Amino acid sequence: MMKASLLSALLVLIALHTCAQNVFTVYIKDKASKEPLAGATINIEGTSVGTSATPEGVATLTGISNGKQVIHFKSVGYVDLFDSVSFPLVTHDTITVFMDAANEEMDEVTVSSTRSSRTIQDLPTRIELISGEELGEKSNMKPGDIKMVLSESTGIQTLQTSATSGNSAIRIQGMDGRYTQILKDGFPLYDGFSGGLGLMQTPPLDLKRVEIIKGASSTLYGGGAIAGLINLISKTPSPTKELRFNLNATSAGGVDASGFYSKLKNKFGVMLFGAFNSSPAYAPANTTFTAIPYYRRYTLNPKVFFYPNSKVDVLFGINSIYENRKGGDIQYINHGADSVHSYFEDNKCERISSIFEIRRRFENTGTLTLKNSLNHFNRILNTPATTFDGTQFATFTEMNYVIHKGKLEWIAGTNLITDNFQERKFTNIPLRNYDITTCGIFLENIWDVSKHFILESGLRTDYVAKYGAVVLPRISMLFKFGTHFSSRLGGGLGYKTPTLFTEESERVAYMNIQPLSPTFNKLERSYGANWDVNYKTTFADGKVTFSVNQLIFYTMLKDPLLLSAAANNTYQFENLVAHFNAKGAETNMKVGYGHFKLFLGYTFTYSLIENGDIYRETPLTPMHHTNSVLMYEVENKWKIGAEAYYYSPQRLNDGTIGRDYWLCGFMAERIWKHMSVYINFENLLDSRQTRYESIYSGTIAQPVFRDIYAPLDGFVANGGIKINL
Repeated sequence: MMKASLLSALLVLIALHTCAQNVFTVYIKDKASKEPLAGATINIEGTSVGTSATPEGVATLTGISNGKQVIHFKSVGYVDLFDSVSFPLVTHDTITVFMDAANEEMDEVTVSSTRSSRTIQDLPTRIELISGEELGEKSNMKPGDIKMVLSESTGIQTLQTSATSGNSAIRIQGMDGRYTQILKDGFPLYDGFSGGLGLMQTPPLDLKRVEIIKGASSTLYGGGAIAGLINLISKTPSPTKELRFNLNATSAGGVDASGFYSKLKNKFGVMLFGAFNSSPAYAPANTTFTAIPYYRRYTLNPKVFFYPNSKVDVLFGINSIYENRKGGDIQYINHGADSVHSYFEDNKCERISSIFEIRRRFENTGTLTLKNSLNHFNRILNTPATTFDGTQFATFTEMNYVIHKGKLEWIAGTNLITDNFQERKFTNIPLRNYDITTCGIFLENIWDVSKHFILESGLRTDYVAKYGAVVLPRISMLFKFGTHFSSRLGGGLGYKTPTLFTEESERVAYMNIQPLSPTFNKLERSYGANWDVNYKTTFADGKVTFSVNQLIFYTMLKDPLLLSAAANNTYQFENLVAHFNAKGAETNMKVGYGHFKLFLGYTFTYSLIENGDIYRETPLTPMHHTNSVLMYEVENKWKIGAEAYYYSPQRLNDGTIGRDYWLCGFMAERIWKHMSVYINFENLLDSRQTRYESIYSGTIAQPVFRDIYAPLDGFVANGGIKINL
């Protein structure tokens, strides 16, 4: 009898518990456009009950207890919404929730470079964003590549590595280009050999934003991020169709045509980007060598998105580029060789890479992500003196798990990177083939210690085949003092695997460079730290907005790998006993009033190679660099901007000093509902290195080029039309 009573009581409790589990379904939409907010998150405050909205904006919560519950709605770029709901519900009709777009767009962006689910204002890691609006403005100036997008940012320098073919590298805080890692949607598609022309082959039309982390970042993605990393974030499809075209022409004869299409319907989304970019060989003011090479480039990037349910996202895409680029003696390029005019530099390359990503969200607010990329890159470089023909096949595979509970967020993962390079033999120099495999594991934690203090810490261990293991700790802290003032302090260790593909190699077209060897060369290792202070406020009853950010940075590189002269007129990469030190400061200021926005920036960089008691300034690093932009913008009508940039004198590799110069420009765009027209005047002062001095010694047929520290093309105007259907 007692057993029967206990069983009956248990059944009653189970029934009561079952009745207490409620279901809540809601449509989440944009308040202005009434479009569904795919991926918006919804959770019950103080519990682990949560989910994400489907592509149709529908979110369903299950397992909700009886009583009054606070429901938290969240979506990137929108103001968080809290609503109190009493359960059980009086009616089971599906309700609709409308969310307001955030006023401070940049603060609401959830960055992806750190793999965290936090918005930028809650991340201790200092991240700079170039928004889609800024990308649109910069694409008016250079729609064929992202060089202009990056070169006009504070603390970043794009350095031309070839005098005639326009090849460029990116430098952050005075450090060589190989110490900056460039990612595309978190995939290292421009690493090693394939990074040589990466800047020149990445149009901005399909990009949503650019995320920049300056300073030691190797803990996040492994070797190569000593100076920092740049993550190019692509657009994703939404239920609203996006169809855009950009047609552009330049006064130097260049033509750019690109198109972008995206659409999300039911569980499938597609995105397609294609571009054609070309230019004839161009040399201003009767100069001998091309300032802009002849080139033809074709780009096709399709992507497919699949959302089988509200918890799973799948992405598959292909990036493909083919380019023929030829610079050199302008008379030879246009009319053929003769007894005097015969110098050329011819680049042919093809790039095909795949990306695959699957993401699974769990009820406990955890997210598991698996991603993979395959990258095939071939480049043939011909000059009268040599031929360099190499093919790189690289892979990247990563699995990570992110869980956010209460005041703690954990990110754990592992990745495998392979890099195989094979070259064809044309000279007596031994083949520079290599096969490098890197295995890594990482763990990161973000802890809301208090309302005013957030701590982020991370640890990565990489094992680089033939070079050994590397342990990389990292720490960042965010201090919040009210709504106006904040500060970030961080630092960490980094490393770089020895590589043939450097700015120095590009300058000599890889000619007579001996192979690298694990027995002779070793990993470059670094220590870095930065500290910034940020202040923002408003004046005149909110009519004037003001913000300022001050950054101080320091990086020390041990065993730097430099190219040195060897026997028999060859070159050899060797690790110097010397240290490389880069330190300095960046100041950014932004003022807004009505339709006007003023951006002011200043970078001070002091970088040295220190060898005992001997100190030598790092070549091609301006100590002072300023940038200023004034924009006038009437939403959906006008964009008018003027800009000015100053570069102080720079020490060159031959010991001489390159002079200082200014770059000034003007841009205007008239916007209608479905189209806009724009015109841009770049380098109004016609600042050119060829105006100041000769860029080569020797003969025209066998030139020896000096370092390129200033523009070569001078004043160039361009204009075009954008179509948005």
